[in-house]
Amino acid sequence: MNDSAMIGVFDSGVGGLSVWRELVRQLPHQDIIYLADQAHVPYGSRQLAEVRELSAGVTRFLLAQGASMIVVACNTASAASLHHLRRLFPEVPFVGMEPAVKPAVERTHNGIVGVIATQATFQGELFASLIKRYAGDVQVLTQICPGLVEAVEAGALDTPETESLLRECLNPLVKAGADQLVLGCTHYPFLRLTIERIVGTGMAVIDPAPAVARQTRRVLARQELVTGCSGGGRWVFYTSGDAAAFAALIEQLIPLYGTGADVRAVRWRAGRLDASAVPSSDHPGRNLRTLRPMV
Repeated sequence: MNDSAMIGVFDSGVGGLSVWRELVRQLPHQDIIYLADQAHVPYGSRQLAEVRELSAGVTRFLLAQGASMIVVACNTASAASLHHLRRLFPEVPFVGMEPAVKPAVERTHNGIVGVIATQATFQGELFASLIKRYAGDVQVLTQICPGLVEAVEAGALDTPETESLLRECLNPLVKAGADQLVLGCTHYPFLRLTIERIVGTGMAVIDPAPAVARQTRRVLARQELVTGCSGGGRWVFYTSGDAAAFAALIEQLIPLYGTGADVRAVRWRAGRLDASAVPSSDHPGRNLRTLRPMV
């Protein structure tokens, strides 16, 4: 891999793949290393101090693998850890997730906006600051959606159980008349089809992942690190969970890119991630962009 241009991306699980997908679309020649901390998924149910500690450990691992910048592809980790990470690693550029309150407020026609996210995201200072800066007279309604992260992690994207969880979460926002819906967790874009079926055409769904990818490109461009070669970037995936199961989820969630993914296992040892003596999955590493065209 090209160490000078590698992007490190992490999430507690597979949700960050929704951000990874946008990074690949906008930076197709860039090397990207992704880590899913599935040993601790979901971050949203953990104490903020623990999320900060885990995020720091993951960042150290990604930097040790050669990443030159970090995308925190997890709303909870961004809310809990982004300022902490920037203090710990002052020379490293970070791009984090934030609920897309600003564009939702700008686009609303009736002054009612809905945000779905984890409790930890809503409790973080970041969300409070976004409301203070951008909401103005707009009513911002929040909904915690228990069980959705676990459903995506299980690959249960289109099941009656998952639809029931979504309806319970979304119906209050529909009844309140919200005309904008912010997806405040990176797992939720994988449920977008069902979400749009439930909320109907009267509520626009906003996924912040494209904006995060654009910001990542800007950060790289400022440092002249955007790779412009003709070949595709190389992609490697790590998980602190089961590598074979993670590889199967990658193929399910991002089928245009995920066939034959290079998936490797890591383990937490004494507060650090260790990839030594852990066998990879049966999927060989290769330049996945050559497998299928992007759409």
